[in-house]
Amino acid sequence: MRAMTQLIFACIAILALPVSAADLPDFKSLVKESSPAVVNISTEQKAGSQSEGGPFTGPGGEEIPEIFRHFFRMPEFNQGERPRRKAPQSLGSGFIISDDGYLLTNHHVIADADKVLVRLADRRELEAEVIGSDERSDIALLKIDADHLPTVKLGRSRDLEVGEWVLAIGSPFGFDHSVTAGIVSAKERALANETYVPFIQTDVAINPGNSGGPLFNLEGEVVGINSQIYTRSGGFMGLSFAIPIDVAMDVADQLKTQGFVTRGWLGVIIQEVNRDLAESFGLDKPAGALVAKVLSGSPAADAGVQEGDVILRFEGQEVIRSSDLPHFVGRVKPGKKARVEIVRGGESKTLRVEIGVLPKQDELAQTERAQPHEDKSNRLDIEVTALDAKRKEKWQVSSGVVVHRVMPGPGADAGLMVGDVITMLNGEQVDTVDDFNRISAQLPEARPVPMRIVRRGSPMFIPLKIEDK
Repeated sequence: MRAMTQLIFACIAILALPVSAADLPDFKSLVKESSPAVVNISTEQKAGSQSEGGPFTGPGGEEIPEIFRHFFRMPEFNQGERPRRKAPQSLGSGFIISDDGYLLTNHHVIADADKVLVRLADRRELEAEVIGSDERSDIALLKIDADHLPTVKLGRSRDLEVGEWVLAIGSPFGFDHSVTAGIVSAKERALANETYVPFIQTDVAINPGNSGGPLFNLEGEVVGINSQIYTRSGGFMGLSFAIPIDVAMDVADQLKTQGFVTRGWLGVIIQEVNRDLAESFGLDKPAGALVAKVLSGSPAADAGVQEGDVILRFEGQEVIRSSDLPHFVGRVKPGKKARVEIVRGGESKTLRVEIGVLPKQDELAQTERAQPHEDKSNRLDIEVTALDAKRKEKWQVSSGVVVHRVMPGPGADAGLMVGDVITMLNGEQVDTVDDFNRISAQLPEARPVPMRIVRRGSPMFIPLKIEDK
């Protein structure tokens, strides 16, 4: 009994011991080895041409609090006196990838700059040449006239795991070589208007000025480029996003060899598959990318992809969210034939698509809402009218009917709005008002069916459900 009591007290004593420093990662050697290759980047622009996110604003254009102005030595002037205009500066970070002077940063750090200045760890300040810059991936490749420079070690972002420790070195608010650490919170994050980058999400403290700086793993290898933060205040809130180094180096290699970046292009407008749409298309779970529109003359159109197809796999990679598809397609070299697995009408099919080159101007024009004319009622409790030639031309819609009035009922529950053009219902093409009434009269009850609409020029599918009477 006495021995047992001693053992219990010994266990309690061990549990009460503080966590030793040896149990936590030691960043000291990593910082000493890697920080000499991290640089501060500033840009000069003509007065009046300052871009967003300069040294005195947050990422959304928010003004940085007064306390930071002293450190930037902002010019003082009396109230009512107009300040003298100077060439504004945009502070950011970057890192050297070759000892002959090539370095990486963000596109938005150097965008619209007349001059780019790089300050090295040894306090030398050199003017950089912009070899190339890619807005879609937010990557810029610079070159300074120097040699025998310290360089970073490059890792592989695809080997990162969620929960892994990572560390950032940069110049937040202009404070050179600031070090912050955290963990990988998630991978393959899709952000709004950032279609071609599968971001690494971390909880590393990133602030204005960190943009373009490296994200390291514990091996001292760069695995990402810090690019964006989620913020409501202009400062760090625990959500930071980095461009995977695998993506960045592919872009850098293309910028170095050809001066621009080419990406694969499928030529479809897609949307997410929710639970009701999954049920209406006969899927086991809400997954994949639903094709809302196939662009005329695109690789997808040539390969026979149809509106209403659900793309489940691309080149063997599972498309879980619709945002996965642009990442997969963008990495494929144009001209290669890719295997696309779809579900059409409840049946699985495999198509071979020759991937094209992503156009520079790939956004569809937004158009005005139409003004309908002719009324007819149906089981959806909506009134529709024929689609005239003017609307067809403006909206690039070949057929369909226009929603004229929405009354309480299934149509309203599905989210239909006046001006929507219904082009497909339950897998059947809608060419005329008679087609629409015939198809709607045959709709099944108590289960959702897919309905394709075009709203202000943007195609999408929505689930429609007719309740039991």
